[in-house]
Amino acid sequence: MPRLKVGTRLKSAVCATEVMVVAAPGDQDIDIRCGGAPMLAPGDAATGGVTLDAGAAQGTALGKRYVSAAGDLELLCVKPGKGSLTAGGALLALKEAKQLPSSD
Repeated sequence: MPRLKVGTRLKSAVCATEVMVVAAPGDQDIDIRCGGAPMLAPGDAATGGVTLDAGAAQGTALGKRYVSAAGDLELLCVKPGKGSLTAGGALLALKEAKQLPSSD
């Protein structure tokens, strides 16, 4: 996969998931997968015989952000699906909202 740029859209080859890159490390290539299969550019077609991997089927949620453990890769889900997102073989975590200080 070519190097990712902010704003790049990707779609899953095995489910309905589509994401947009919000943050990406610019100095390396990253293998991003959904449901165990490599993600595709919006205009690309999935190759035959690709199926959803049962071990990578936790799903994605609309409007949620998914980040790598290092925090250098962040993807925004623009269309939900059944596959879960991985980068370099590691599962991407759901980014939690920051806690605001109380205003007592």
